[in-house]
This record gives sequence, C-alpha cells and structure tokens, in this order.
Amino acid sequence: MRVRDSIHDDRLPDSYYTATCNDLSGFKRLEGNIKVDVCIVGGGFTGVATALHLAEKGYEVALVEQNRIGWGASGRNGGQVIGGYGQALSDFSKIENSFGAGNADAVWKMGVECVDIISEWVKKYSIDCDLRWGYVDLAMKESEIDDLKKSMDALQARGYPHEQKLLNADEVKTYVGSDRYIGGVTNMGWGHCHVLNLVIGEARAAERLGARIFEDARVSKLDIRDDSVVVDMDHCRVTANKVVLAGGAYLGKLVPKLASRVLPAGSYIVATEPLDEALANKIMPRGFAACDQRWALDYFRLTPDRRMLFGGLATYSGKHPRDIVAAVLPNMLKVFPELENVRIDHAWGGYMGIGLNRIPQVGRVGDNIYYAQAYSGHGVAPTHMSARLISEAIEGDTSRFDIMANVKHPPFPGGQLFRQPMLAIGMAYYRMKDAIGR
Repeated sequence: MRVRDSIHDDRLPDSYYTATCNDLSGFKRLEGNIKVDVCIVGGGFTGVATALHLAEKGYEVALVEQNRIGWGASGRNGGQVIGGYGQALSDFSKIENSFGAGNADAVWKMGVECVDIISEWVKKYSIDCDLRWGYVDLAMKESEIDDLKKSMDALQARGYPHEQKLLNADEVKTYVGSDRYIGGVTNMGWGHCHVLNLVIGEARAAERLGARIFEDARVSKLDIRDDSVVVDMDHCRVTANKVVLAGGAYLGKLVPKLASRVLPAGSYIVATEPLDEALANKIMPRGFAACDQRWALDYFRLTPDRRMLFGGLATYSGKHPRDIVAAVLPNMLKVFPELENVRIDHAWGGYMGIGLNRIPQVGRVGDNIYYAQAYSGHGVAPTHMSARLISEAIEGDTSRFDIMANVKHPPFPGGQLFRQPMLAIGMAYYRMKDAIGR
C-alpha cells in the first residue's frame, strides 16, 4: 500500500479512521463573499477547537479548510490523547528554563488542562469518538525504568490528579503481552480515541453554535488593512476583524516567517484486520494506548473492533516510504510476533509540523493575525490548549497567551533547500543512539 498524500488531493486519506468515520457528509463550500468577527484558516484540531471556543463565547466565526475537515495530521495520527504543553509534565526544570520560573506553574497546569478540554467536550457535545482512558509508557532497559519512575514521582509531587502505577517485568505483561519490555508506568489521565470522529464532532458542535465551516477553500493571499484582514481564495473572500492561522505545515509559504519555523515530517501507521478476541486479550489485555521511550519510537493500541493500530517510523527527508506496510510491519512483529500471519487492512501516513525547539509555536503576525503550529507529533491535546489561549486573547485576556507568544522560535538552519536534509541527518544520529543503546 502507498500513502496518497498531497496538498492538492482534497479527499480524506485511505485509513482506518476514514473507513470507520461516522460522519463523512462533509461541510459546505463557500460561495460568495462574507464578513465575520474571526476567520480561521485550517480545519484540523487547532482551527476547529478555536472555532468551538469562540462560538461558545458568541463570536461570529468562519473556518476555511482547503481540503476536508480533519484531512491533515489531526485526522491521521495515532490517536493518543496525552498531556504536556511545551515540555513534559514530569520535567519542571525544563518548563522553568523554557518559560521562566514565574510562568512554569501556569504552563504545567496547561499541560493537564489540554486533556481536560477534550474530556469535557466529548461529554458536553456527545461526541462519539471511542474516547478511552489508560496509557502505558514502556521501558526497554533499566535506565528507562529509572527515568519513568522519576517522572511518575515528579507528577505526583506536583499534585497530578490521575492514578499512575509503576510496573515491573511481570506486571507490564498484563498491559502489553510482549517480551520486548521490562517495565513501564501507567497513567489513567491519558488515553486514546478515534481522532477523525473527534475533530469532525467538534466541528459539528461549533456549527450548531453558529460557526460557519467551509471546505474546499484554498487561501491564496492575506490582505491586511487598517481595521480588518481580507482572506482571499480562488473563488471567494472572507473579511474578518481577526484571523487565526491554524494550517501548520500545510500553510506553505502563505506567511514566510511561519513557514521557516515549521518543517513537515512524515509518520506512518498500519491497522490489522480485527483480531480474534483471545489474541487481542493476550497482546493488549487492558486496552491501553502504549509507547516506548526511544527517539524513533513505536506507538500502538487496539481499536474498539480489536484491530492493532501500530505506528512510528518518523521520517524527516520529506519523502514518504514507497511501501508503508513493508516499512512498518517489521517493527510491529518485533513487538508482537504473534501477528505475523494477520492481514493488514489499512496503511497510511502524512505530515506533522516539527519545530526546532519542539515547543508549540503560538503568537501573532501583526495586531490582528494569530497563529499556532508545530506540535512535533504531540498535538491531539495541546492543539486544544493553543486554541483556548487564542480565544482568550481575542476576547481580551492575553495573560496565558503571552507566556507562549514570548518564547523565541528560531528558523530551521539551511534555508528552504538544506533544512530538510540537515534535520534528517540529525535524526539519523538519534536513531543510531537508539540502536547502540539496545
């Protein structure tokens, strides 16, 4: 199977999520010109969540998406709902170094709150997205167990509200039935979901509150005026008091300053046929989402219909593998050799936006244009936090927004021609460290 992924292809990608989506009816195409309070560019989690936050506050909102809602990384990823915003919740010193000692506590709390937003909206708007709680970080060597225990203790010391548990070599097999892991830590505050159903469900909720959601609306130019911004598309335009740029790596060169600070990196996933119940219970007895600790990590989980959804293989070359199954399957079989004869029903991938310092980029371009991008493969929950900060700033409270906006985000070195190969070389170094460490 090959990835069908192009910014010029407006169909939802072939994936487990598309095949099991409960709402493929789509959204309207904008015809004619309109004027609104806020125009949002991009129909992934950042844009949709911003629309919902603002619609809840009574703003007149239009969201324009060049393809389909959830078409990009938001509707293609591994579906893991985990906290942390800017730095890991467990490393408070890094949070202080990145945001300043006076802001660290607020950022730590935002790393918990980002997951809470999803939990609250799923309940409030009855979003059917298979949201389940339970996550396990897996260790492959003793030093990783030590690090995971320190992380668990650090969260508990700061009053983290959810249950965690340190697992030894025997206990970890009651969560992941594999000989590859020697321990781990569980977290009942994190989990997994059907991300395409989540982002479309949030878009429908925003629409019911009055937000206007449009697909097939490719933005070609922003015309900044004294008191408004005109968002030009091929066949129409939206005039707004404020604009939110939420397209991430798919914005292209619309705003060169932003384009130089985000790099598209590929990630790939396979999903098996539905597994026999006994086999499913053997390899993933608790139904948790799981992830190992390497730079070139594996992440995996069972879907409600007992398919193994297994991903990883992050690439930084800008090119997709010729055959996703051939690339990902060997990694899955190292963890679960029992799946050797199981059929692969879906294989897909796409781009995620990477920032040089791995901290979400949130800020303004001028007075009336806000943006958020570069979640570096950790975006399902943090996107919702960025959206809340932008909505707070538009309403007039910039206290939390400014914490993120004041972080400096250097552009990638090497310019347009060399930055992708330079990052690929750098990540090859970390892959080598993974291999040597084993």
